[in-house]
Amino acid sequence: MNTLDAPSRRRFLKSGALIGGGLVVGFVVPGAKRFAAAAPAAAAAASAGFAPNAFLRVGSDDTVTVLLSHSEMGQGIWTGLAMLIAEELDADWSKIKVEHAPAAPAYAHTLFGMQMTGGSTSTWTEFERYRMAGATARALLLAAASKRLGVPVEQLRTENGAVIAGSRRLRYGELAAAAAALPPPATPPTLKDAKDWKIIGKPTRRLDGPEKIDGRAKFGMDVQFEGLLTALVARAPVFGGTVKSFDDRAARAVAGVRDVVQVPSGVAVVADHYWAAKQGRDALKIDWDTGPHAAGLDDAKLRAEFARLAAAGGGAVASKAGDADAALKRAAKVIEAEYHVPYLAHAPMEPLNCTVKIDADRCEIWTGTQFQTMDQGVAAKITGLAPEQVQIHTTFLGGGFGRRATPSSDFVSEAVHVAKAAGKPVKTVWSREDDVRGGYYRPMYLQRARIGLDAQGRPVAWKHVMVGQSIITGSPFEKALVKNGIDSTSVEGVADSPYLRDIGDRFVELHSPQTGIPVLWWRSVGHSYNAFVMESLIDEAAHAAGRDPVEYRRSLLGAHPRHLAALNLVAEKAGWGGKLPAGRARGVAVHESFGSYIAQVAEVSLLDAPGGGKRIRVHRFVCAIDCGLAVNPDGVRAQMESGINFGLGAALYSELTFKDGRVQQSNYHDYRVLRLDEAPAIEVHILASAEKMGGAGEPGTAPVAAAVANAVFALSGQRLRELPLRAKA
Repeated sequence: MNTLDAPSRRRFLKSGALIGGGLVVGFVVPGAKRFAAAAPAAAAAASAGFAPNAFLRVGSDDTVTVLLSHSEMGQGIWTGLAMLIAEELDADWSKIKVEHAPAAPAYAHTLFGMQMTGGSTSTWTEFERYRMAGATARALLLAAASKRLGVPVEQLRTENGAVIAGSRRLRYGELAAAAAALPPPATPPTLKDAKDWKIIGKPTRRLDGPEKIDGRAKFGMDVQFEGLLTALVARAPVFGGTVKSFDDRAARAVAGVRDVVQVPSGVAVVADHYWAAKQGRDALKIDWDTGPHAAGLDDAKLRAEFARLAAAGGGAVASKAGDADAALKRAAKVIEAEYHVPYLAHAPMEPLNCTVKIDADRCEIWTGTQFQTMDQGVAAKITGLAPEQVQIHTTFLGGGFGRRATPSSDFVSEAVHVAKAAGKPVKTVWSREDDVRGGYYRPMYLQRARIGLDAQGRPVAWKHVMVGQSIITGSPFEKALVKNGIDSTSVEGVADSPYLRDIGDRFVELHSPQTGIPVLWWRSVGHSYNAFVMESLIDEAAHAAGRDPVEYRRSLLGAHPRHLAALNLVAEKAGWGGKLPAGRARGVAVHESFGSYIAQVAEVSLLDAPGGGKRIRVHRFVCAIDCGLAVNPDGVRAQMESGINFGLGAALYSELTFKDGRVQQSNYHDYRVLRLDEAPAIEVHILASAEKMGGAGEPGTAPVAAAVANAVFALSGQRLRELPLRAKA
C-alpha cells in the first residue's frame, strides 16, 4: 500500500448532506502537496477549507451516482472506480451511474495535489479513497435503517442496494434522506477483506460501453447549445512565429463568418459552423514573422547536433557506479550501438476542441481535458475571475495519450481568449491537420551505448549517453521532476533498469538540448523509447553471448522476481522455442513502467512491400502483466490490447519530420497509425499478484517496438535500431 494511503488518511471524512432527496458523501482531500506550486489556486482553496464535494450520491430512486475525479479517455476508470464504491456500498450494480466531477480542490489527485489524469495512476491512487466513500455511505444507511426499524446495526446486513433485517428489506433510496441527516461515523468504517469482495477483481463490462455504441456519449466535439459559434485559429506555420499583420476582408465575406479576432496564438475566424470557419480561415491573408526557427530547424541538422552532443560528453549524470571506461577495456567483448527514435504526434481520434461561455461573473468551459486544475487557473487569469468562478464540464475524451494534459493549457487558454475577444460563446476546434502540425510531441532521441561482456556473455560494463529534449524543463513541474539537470522522465527505464542496477561499472549521461519544438508526455512517456533501446540492447547482448533471448534474460533477472515471473509466463503462453510456420519468428521484451511489469512476445513475418523492400507483418502478440491487483481484469486486458496496437502504429509507421521549421505530415494518410486490418491477434495473461498495484493505461505500449524489432532480427538477421522499423529486402 502507498504510504499516502495509510490508515490515518481515513480521517478525511467531512460531512453528509442532503441534495435533491439523496445522500451525498463528501471528503476533504488528503494533504498531498507535491505539485501544489503548479496549482496555487487549488492549494490555497484546500488549505482554507474550501467546501468539500461529493464522490458519491445515493438518490431516492435507488440510483448510486459516482462522481469521477479523473477523466475517462478510454482507459476504463468510468467502470473501475465505480467498482470500488459499489463493492464497499454493497450497491445494486444495475443502479450505478457515473458523472465527471466538476473542477474543484476536493477532487485533487491524492499524489499530485491537483485535479488531473495521467501517469497510469487513477486506480491505484483512488483505491482506498473510493472504497472509503462507499463504506461511509453504507455505514450511514445502516444507521438510518437501525433507527427506523429499531434494530441494532450489528443485526443488519446489506445486499444489492438494500438493508436487510430478517424478512424486512429497506432499499437504499428509502433511506437516503434519513441517512443524509445523520452525523458522520465517529470512527472510519472498516473496509472489506479481499476474501469478501464480490465486484473487485471480477471481469466487469464497461458502464460507458452502451452510450458510446449508440451515440449518446457526449464528447467535447458534441457540445452544442443555442447561440454557440465555432472558431478555427490560423496559427504560425513555424513554432515561435507571430502575426505581423493580416487582411481579413475575404474571410469576412464568407457566408456564415461572424467575426475575425486576433488572439495570442494567431488569428481566429468565428462563424456559425465549422465549414464557414474553415473557409474563412483559408481566405485569411496573414503576414507572419516566422521567428528564429524557420531557417535551421530540420531533421538532418537536428540529428547531426544530437550526434555531436553524444560524442562530446559532459552531460548530466543520470546513473554512475564504479568505472565504466576501465571495465570496458577489460571486457571480453564490447557491443557498440546507436539508436534513434523520431518525434511523434499524439493523433487522438477526436481532435482538440474547447467550448467557452463567458459572463460577467462566470466562465463555463466544456472540454475533454486531463488537467482540470491547470485549465481552471489559466482561464481565471485570462478572464480576471476567481478560480471558483470558472466551471469546467469535463466531457468524454476521444483519446488523449497526454496531449490533453499540457502544463500551458494551450488549447483551453486559446479557446478562452477566442471567446473573450468574440464576446460570445465559442467552440474553438482544431482540425486533424492543426493537431498534427500544432505542436506538443513525443521528443526525438538519439542514444549510444557501449556494453562490455565477460567471457560468459554477462554484461559487466555499461556506458550509455542519451540526447533528447526534456518535456519537464520550463514547465510548472520542473522543480519536482528535474534534479541535478536530469529530467526523470527522460531517463526512466534506463537509469533505473534492472539490468543496469546489477552492473558494478556503469555510467549513464543525459543531454537535453532546446530545439524550439514543443514536447510533451506521450503514452508511456520516456519508457516509450527507452524500453525499445534497452530491450533491443539486451537482445544484442544475448546474440553476442550466443544465448537464447529468453534464457539470457532469465539469467539476468534472477534478483527481480516480478520481471522474471512475467517473462516466464509470456514465454510459456507464446510457446517460446516451439515450431512456427515457415517465414515467421518470435521476439521478446520485458519492461517495468508505472509500477507494472510486462513481458511481450511478437510473432512476425516479412512480406514483399509495394515498390520493393519488405513490410513487417505482426501476426500474433502475447502479453503477460503483473500490475498487482487487477480491479477489473477486463479493463486491464483492454488496455494491454489498446497499448499494443498504439505501440505497433508507432513502431511500424509513425514519425514526424521537419523542414525549414515546418512539420511535413498533416493527417492519417502521411502520419500513419495502425489500421484495422494490420492489428494482430492479441493474448493477454494477468499474473495473480498481491504486490503493490501499478497502472495499465500506458505500460502495454513501452515494450512493443523492441519485441517486434527482436523478432525481425531472429527472422532475418537485420538489427533495426531506428523507429519506425524499416526492414530491408
